[in-house]
Order: sequence, then C-alpha cells, then structure tokens
Amino acid sequence: MLIYACVSGHGFGHGSRVAAVLTALHQLRPRWRLVLSTPLAPAFLELAFGAVPFDQRPCRWDVGVIQADALGADAEATLAALHHLEQQLPAQIEAEVRWLRAQRQPVLVLGDVAPAAADVARQLGAPLVWMANFGWDAIYRPMGGAFTAWADRALAAYRQGSAVIRCPFAMPMPWDVPSTEVGLTPGRARHTPATLRKRLQLEAPPEHTVLVGFGGLGLALEPQLLERWPEHHFLVSDAALAQAANATLIPPDLRPLELMPLCSRILTKPGYSTFCEALAAGIGIHLVRREGFAEAPVLEAALQQHGWHRLLSREQLEHGDWQLDQPLLAPLGDPLGIEGSEQAVAVILATAQGAIAASAQ
Repeated sequence: MLIYACVSGHGFGHGSRVAAVLTALHQLRPRWRLVLSTPLAPAFLELAFGAVPFDQRPCRWDVGVIQADALGADAEATLAALHHLEQQLPAQIEAEVRWLRAQRQPVLVLGDVAPAAADVARQLGAPLVWMANFGWDAIYRPMGGAFTAWADRALAAYRQGSAVIRCPFAMPMPWDVPSTEVGLTPGRARHTPATLRKRLQLEAPPEHTVLVGFGGLGLALEPQLLERWPEHHFLVSDAALAQAANATLIPPDLRPLELMPLCSRILTKPGYSTFCEALAAGIGIHLVRREGFAEAPVLEAALQQHGWHRLLSREQLEHGDWQLDQPLLAPLGDPLGIEGSEQAVAVILATAQGAIAASAQ
C-alpha cells in the first residue's frame, strides 16, 4: 500500500500530526510506502520522521490563511493566494495522479487538511481519509465576504471522504462522513532528559525553566524581556532572543517536544501540535491569545478544559508581563488520552483493508 499524504503547508502542526500518525503506522506496516505531498521544508519533515523512511512530492495543495506573523492574519493576501492556487491545481492534480498510477501500487490518500485531496482520490478511485481538528470551511466562513464561496467549496470536498479521523480540539466538521474521535497525537521523544540536560549544560531546575515557541513563523521579541525574569531560564529557537543572559538556543536537530520534560511551562500561541505535546508532557501553557483565526478560541477553550494554563494578551507578551511567578490555573475537566496516533492508525488500516477487499471482488 502507498499512503499519499496531502499535507497543508499552513503550519508545522499539520506536518507534526501526520508524522506522529505515520510513524505509528510504520511500526505496524513497515513495508508500506509513505509519500508526503507537501510544501513543508524537507529538513522539518526529516526531523519529524526521524528514522522512518518517506518520499516527498513538493506540492502545495492549500493556502490556509496567510499570516504576517505567528499571531496575525492577512485576509487580502489569503484571497490572492487562493485565486493563484486555483489556477495551478488542475495541472498539479493531473501530474500527481499520473505519477501515482505509474507506481503500480494500491493507494490510500490521507488529507490534512487540503480540500484538493478529494480531487486526487476521486481521479485515482482511491479511498480518502481526512485527519483534522478543523477544515478550511470552518476557518473561511467566519471571515465572510468572498471567503464564503471558498468555505462552500471546501465543505463539498470534505464530504467526499471515506473516513474522518477527528482530532482533539475540534471545530464543527459537518462533513457527513464516518468519523472517529481520537486522543492526543504527540510525537515520541528520542532523547532522555538527562542526556539533553548534559548536552545543553542546563543547570536550572524544571520549575524555573521555560520553553518559548511560536511555531514556524516565529515572533520577534526583545532579549531584554527574558532578562526581566532573572529567576528563570528560557529555551528559545530564535538566535536573537538567545542573546539574553538567561537563555539557551535550541539546537536545530531537536524538536520542542524533546525539551518539554526539562521545563515546567511553555510560552506559546494557540497551536494544535504544541498543545498535544505540552499536554502529553504535563507542562503548563502560558497562552498568548490570537485574533482573526477561528481555531484560536476553540483551542483556548480546550486548554482551559484540559490543561494547566495562564492566558495572556499580545500586549502583555510584548511588555514582558508573562505571569511566570503566578500559579498555573487548573483545568476545569479531565486530561485527554495520549493514544491518538495509534487510534488514527486503526482507522487508516481499516479503510485500506476495506479498499483492498473491494478491489479483489
């Protein structure tokens, strides 16, 4: 079986989620071929997949929302990008379908969460499994105006799937496709905390160590903001921010999830993969609220329900009012299960086996 994963390039969360699930699939079906069709950087994918082999087809299947930075959205640029992609998709779909047929293997299409994956699956006659906690229909519709038509088109595509893997922190997905809810889908650590502490020469105890991460786009912060918290040590991915006396630059070969056991808190924006990894690691989330993206309030509400947290405004972030000296607020509900990747694999296997059985008749 060839798994052809159409992965959104909107953010690293889509790629991290697919990597966690396909890594779990590889443990059970090591001979199945994994093909990642995505514009995400090869270096990011190689780090996410580790020793698991995969091929990459550098295709862009969706736009998502164009962002000025980790906390801001650009509606006009998003519309322009949607129109541009619309002109390119027919030729891309034709080329990818031709390539997939040339592989002479049964194919399952995994969509996270590009609507155009439906066109690829339909032309191939292949089963299509969606994996998502939202679709672009739910993001575009609240943006109104010209985005309404794009929301309608996305919804029509999502309703063509064979199955939906419904991930945590989900928005409404009225797709009329058989759906399976799964738990958190964090990646698996490859290093021990003791090894990392030695490598990073980290002396601060976890209760005074804070991970700072704002996704692939990042967010420009002044090193002086870190120095306002001299009792804390910060692990950062921004070289400029690492100039602070109480900061350590994260090596590029380490994923944030590897560092979470060294910390008690993370300063971050709303993001699916970060939430999965932080909640699975049991660390507190200092969440900077995000405006203009419909998923953000859903993630915020889910955090308050399931994780230890504090909520910050962007103004508080930029002024260094990070509340690291304040106790974390307790979740209102129960923790989420962490076996989502394995549960997602069960859906993929069942769908693939059903397709194989149908083709044999």
